[in-house]
This record gives sequence, structure tokens and C-alpha cells, in this order.
Amino acid sequence: MSLVPEQRYPTVRELTSLAGSLTALQPGLCALRRVGLSRAGRPLHLLSVGRARRAVLVVAGAHANEPTGGPTLLALAERVVHERELRDGLSWHFLLCADPDGASLHRAPSPRSLLDYHLGFFRPAGPEQPEWSPAVLPPDRLPPETRALTRVIDELRPYLQVTLHGTDLGGSWVQLTKDIPGLAEPFAKSAAQLHIPVETGSSDAAGWPASGPGVHVMPEPGAGAAYPSMPDDARHSTWYHAHRYGGLTAVVEVPMWASDMVDDPAPHPAPAAAIRRLAHRLLRDAWEVERVLAEALPRLEGVDGPLLRAARWGLELVPGLAADLTHTPPADTTMAYVGSVDAFARRLPLRAAAMLWRVLREREDRAAPRLEHLVAAWSESFAERFRARWVPVEHQVEHQSRTVVAAALHAREGAA
Repeated sequence: MSLVPEQRYPTVRELTSLAGSLTALQPGLCALRRVGLSRAGRPLHLLSVGRARRAVLVVAGAHANEPTGGPTLLALAERVVHERELRDGLSWHFLLCADPDGASLHRAPSPRSLLDYHLGFFRPAGPEQPEWSPAVLPPDRLPPETRALTRVIDELRPYLQVTLHGTDLGGSWVQLTKDIPGLAEPFAKSAAQLHIPVETGSSDAAGWPASGPGVHVMPEPGAGAAYPSMPDDARHSTWYHAHRYGGLTAVVEVPMWASDMVDDPAPHPAPAAAIRRLAHRLLRDAWEVERVLAEALPRLEGVDGPLLRAARWGLELVPGLAADLTHTPPADTTMAYVGSVDAFARRLPLRAAAMLWRVLREREDRAAPRLEHLVAAWSESFAERFRARWVPVEHQVEHQSRTVVAAALHAREGAA
């Protein structure tokens, strides 16, 4: 019987309890230990299965709003315990949640709609995200969660680090810091079997080479960024920390709601005009939120919490991103890429509005209803535009788990 709860995402406390239960059942094989503390004093736990020197590190919870990684991590741990061949010369290590403080603020364990999801939404500002902070902060100002993660990498020296991510609405894709030959086939097969679209034109990987549909390899350091204004260059994130030991990182993304509009490889007939319209809408929507924020700020004197910081940080990204988008689109722009940009341009103002709404609602501010209306309207429009359909949690978990195992086995062969 699986330890993973069905149809919802477990809390960090539940993850830790379930990992403890697995360790109690397999004391000779499993170990659970604390590897650090968050800024608020919450423990970061590492579950280890096996003792071989050659290691795979799996990280969940790097982004608070991407909850699939937690149950995936538990499912993987159980699979490794029960399938001896996965431990043949390997040990597996699972960081249960890289950002427990963030997880405590994202409150959507079983969302029924995109509106439910956004009414409990939280995603920290970039400098407060454990994987991204090295891209935007000097080394002496890194948060303790980042330092804990890099210490684990330094200790384990994994040949493969896998970080479990997700998207609210779209498809599945993989980002690699180095190519893993052979991964694209099992990844695509798993997605097809579970009726999850492969996001072939993810804006997160704009301009990156692909080793197969939905499997993107990050450009070498020094290559031009697709969105120069964005501060969080992946090549300066903790994803590259494993390279100092000859390892690599795979980022496995899976959607909560699927859209069959994100895997269309056909060329877009007029990409420049389409993206200009999306950039204009991005600026317009962000201005709607900025207007509410400006009106409410005098009443927020002395307020400086993570929700408000994150909302303001997201809004600050908008002008530069809109300018980046209006530059020449990538060569051979596809329908899938324009669809991904459409989703990206909806997310930034929607997320800022959702987090600012939570701040204003808590203070019973008179501007809160205006933001609630925006969040509801934009969530509904997002779902309708992309014909969103829920992906059962067990399918999200199964696809992500299969992709992690395939990455571990193929990367091991490539490094042999």
C-alpha cells in the first residue's frame, strides 16, 4: 500500500512523518536526518535509501506553489526500497522540502480550480528562493535553505541531481544542465500513456537546444539569455553546483492542469504580432494590480511580509519582460511557444494580484474586493483559453517518478 495520500498534496509535516514511517520499516536501508534549518527555524530533512557512494539527489519543494514534488519524492523512495535493481551500486537521497517556510504559506492542498489554487497562492521573491538565490544575491547573503542544499550536494557529490518542479497549467518538460542521451524516449512514452501533453515550446527554455520533444539542454555559460531582463539566470542557480563534482541536474516539470495547446509544433503564422499583443496585455494587467497597490500602500505602512515582497517583486519584473518579448521572436517560432508565452504573461500579474489580495484581505482593506474580482476573472479566463483539464495527482506523481528513474539510469550509463 502506498504511503502517498490520494487526490491531494501532503504537507511538509506529513511528508516528514511518512518518511519517518518508511525509515522505521526499513531501518537497515533508510535513514532520515536533519540537514539544516530555514530562516524561520523549520527543519530541512534528508531521507537516504542505500549507502552506495554513487548518489542520486532528488529535491522537492524548491518552489512553494509546485506541490507535486512532495508526493513524487515519497513514491520514488518507496520504489527504490522495493526495487533492488535501482539500488545496484547507487544510493538515493531525498530532500523532502527545500523551502518549508514557503510551503507553509502556499495553501492549496487540493485545489478544485485555478481560482482555488490562486486564492491560496504563494511563491517567494527571487532572492528568497533556495535554488534561485545564487543568481541574484552575493554568496555572503544566501539564505540558510540555499546553504543547506549546497552542503548536501558537497557531501553527496551526486552524479545526478533531480529537482522536482511543476506548472499550474500546461504540459510536461525537462530541463537539463547537460544532455542525458536516451531520456527523451521514455519521457515522451510516459507522458503519452498518462495523457499528459509534452510542452515542446516552453518559454522557460526559450532558445535552448532540444535533445527531443520537451527535453531541453541549458546553453553553456556565457550564451545570451532569451529574456535579458530576468534576473534569475539558471546557469547561476544551485542546479549547476553539482557540476563541480562532474554531475548534472535534471529539472522535471509536470502540470496540475493540462492543456493540449502547448505541444503544437506547427510554425506560428504571425509570431511577432501575436507576442506584441501578449506583451501589451501583460503591461495592462500588471498596471491594474499596480494601481490597487499604489492606492493601498499608505494603509500598508509598516507591512513587510513575504506575500507583499513577492507581489512587488513580480510586478517589478513586468516592464523588462514585456520589452524582452517585443524583440525579435526566436527563429522558427511555433504555436506551442506562443502558447507558452501567453501562459507566462498571464501568470505574473495573476500571481501578484493573488498574493496582494491575501495581504489586503488579512487587513480587511477596502481594496481587497477589487483584487478578488481580478483573481477570479483572470483565473477563469486562463482556464478557458487553454481548455484546462485536471491531471489526477497519481498521474502527476507517476509521470514525474518514471522520468526521474529514467534520468538516473540513462545518466548512469552515460557516465560509466
